[in-house]
Amino acid sequence: MAKETHKQEFEIMRHDLVPLHEVISEEEKKQLFEDLNITPDQLPKIMDTDPVSISIGAKPGQIVKIVRKSHTANEAVAYRLVVESND
Repeated sequence: MAKETHKQEFEIMRHDLVPLHEVISEEEKKQLFEDLNITPDQLPKIMDTDPVSISIGAKPGQIVKIVRKSHTANEAVAYRLVVESND
């Protein structure tokens, strides 16, 4: 008799080790590039197939803001450019 396996599904954004991720607006995106004097390709990347990208509905070309807890600065903010997976 074959053993049944069940895929466990859970909301990844509720996990303690996953920091806050949110897609920023086009206006915020424009302001970010202006304030930092950078272009989108200068940001670190995150794939559109990343479980968090899927969970928050991030699409290629959008920017994801990540807010992590920090022992020294209370919180640390990072940005990622969503890129299309090669799959």
